[in-house]
Amino acid sequence: MVSEVVKRQNKYQAAFEALKSRKPTAAWIELVRDSAMDRFESLGFPTVAEEEWKYTNLAELSKQHFNPASSHEGNDYKAAQFSFPETANSHIVLVNGNFRRDLSTTEKLGGVVVLDLLDAIANASYSKVVREYLARNASYHDRGLTALNTAFLESGVFVLVPRNVELESPLQITFVADSLYGNTANFPRVLLVAEENSSLKLVERFVSAGQQATFTNAVVEIVLLDGARLKHDRLQQEGPQAFHIATTAAELGHGSSYNTTAVNLGAKLARHDISVVMNHEGAECWVDGLYVVGSSQHSDTHSVIDHKQPNCNSHQLYKGILDDNGRAVFNGKIFVREGAQKTDAMQTNKNLLLSPRARVDTKPQLEIYADDVKCAHGAAVGQIDQEELFYLATRGINPALGKSLLTYGFAEEVIGKIGLDSIRAQLDQAVLSQIHTELGPQADVSDML
Repeated sequence: MVSEVVKRQNKYQAAFEALKSRKPTAAWIELVRDSAMDRFESLGFPTVAEEEWKYTNLAELSKQHFNPASSHEGNDYKAAQFSFPETANSHIVLVNGNFRRDLSTTEKLGGVVVLDLLDAIANASYSKVVREYLARNASYHDRGLTALNTAFLESGVFVLVPRNVELESPLQITFVADSLYGNTANFPRVLLVAEENSSLKLVERFVSAGQQATFTNAVVEIVLLDGARLKHDRLQQEGPQAFHIATTAAELGHGSSYNTTAVNLGAKLARHDISVVMNHEGAECWVDGLYVVGSSQHSDTHSVIDHKQPNCNSHQLYKGILDDNGRAVFNGKIFVREGAQKTDAMQTNKNLLLSPRARVDTKPQLEIYADDVKCAHGAAVGQIDQEELFYLATRGINPALGKSLLTYGFAEEVIGKIGLDSIRAQLDQAVLSQIHTELGPQADVSDML
């Protein structure tokens, strides 16, 4: 009898063959997709037997049968419901991984190029850039889910920030996982290349539409050339029936700056792999994040910051808030390669448990092969400080509200790193809602801390 795992992989193989027949593309992309599908068939879905997936069990995801979305599927939306005031005229929408021009607005993109990824591949002006960087940092050879995403490369977004261009308006990319046609799997793909001395603010937002289960398998590749600067905010707000697996891979050039803040609020199961490679001297990155996990939610963050050259700095702060029987995983690795002298690297993970049933597995790691470096890491797991609650009670604040204010204050250090005021305000309310607190429309939480 054929196992359920083999049946599921055969289903993806059938969908892959259908994709190839309806969406022909450049010969080299066909080879990449074929190679990626071969790797997925060989690797399959990761299991807890693998060290990198020891604490995240995909058995429930494996049991469900998801249909890979095709380009014609998806509802019509009012895109404004997904954008923020600052991004109203620079907003790209993907539905089930497919670029929707009819929902996107590009009035304030200046000289920044934004195209459907397959259109960029077919365009002589950009095909060379795509070919050079696509699947270079987000390798699929040893990662089954990245291979699956690459195999189903049907659409996506290509962003090119030309040399010396500084876009004032933030660029938002919204990914809608739509379960209109039942349990749907979607494979969003983004390739962003920022040329020398350019600057961009990018907002990624993941949301769900529909009540049925969805499986998002997203890959975002970022290349910053010499002196480029990117502020990258990422919001994961998918629905309670969603499975969300994502990879963000960044490569930093000489003197470049990458500042990213990821906030994970949604999905039943969410996994985010982040890798930053410093291939050139003078690069700097901030890799921060917040996960708020409630009943029956599971959040997993794996990060790798790779210092390959001297005089590079990295700063990482991740915080977690866990309630009910929520579960979280943080695994952070910093590599300092031989010869990467004068490295300055700091990594911190802090977790607040609001319930005795909540659980977090945290594992910050340093691996250093150079001797003239400044590196530190640490992790903390704790509960609300009773003395702080007592202090608030002496000021007339009841224990329930006091607990919420302290929890909010714990999260605010990361939320404050978000670049846009409207996103910070929305996240304030989202965090308060997640911890079952309502302060009323006139309350200014920051003034109460």
